Amino acid sequence: MSKVIWKAGTFIYPLPAVLVTSGTMEKSNIMTVAWTGILNTNPAIVYISVRPERYSYNLIKENKEFAINLTNEKLAYATDWCGVRSGAKFDKFKEMHLTKEKAEFIKCPLIKESPVSIECKIIDIKELGSHHMFMAEVLSIDADEQYIDEKGAFDISKCNLISYANGGYYTQGKKIGKFGYSVKKKK
Repeated sequence: MSKVIWKAGTFIYPLPAVLVTSGTMEKSNIMTVAWTGILNTNPAIVYISVRPERYSYNLIKENKEFAINLTNEKLAYATDWCGVRSGAKFDKFKEMHLTKEKAEFIKCPLIKESPVSIECKIIDIKELGSHHMFMAEVLSIDADEQYIDEKGAFDISKCNLISYANGGYYTQGKKIGKFGYSVKKKK
């Protein structure tokens, strides 16, 4: 079996499919983003990449903050809908029956139905071409207590997170190993 050469492009899949909230409790928007990830551990820095023509772009740029709300199978329809409808024409919270939740450290709302919301404050913006990358420090991680196990750890296997790959949404698979399992000494 050999590999087929494709034209250069973006093909690092799967990616988390998240709902990014911006604005204020009074004037807010939800935008679907799959171009997001971790940039640094200490301090915790994440990013989202957004096209300047998107409605949320100016809300994020002006307020210098946003929230990344992880999505699960229950939020799959809303995740897709919020990605194809403009916040300039629709109140996405209202249309998708999502609940605004007050954040602790930022002015924009969190999505109550999300298993995890990440409060972010922008530290830099890089204009890269079609997208601008908003780099942000993580101020808080707000996790729904139903996903916290008896040891106080977040149990990701309980939330059924979704990801995006090449035009499709997928549920997260089963755990197949633990970091370092390949070198762990047998008892």
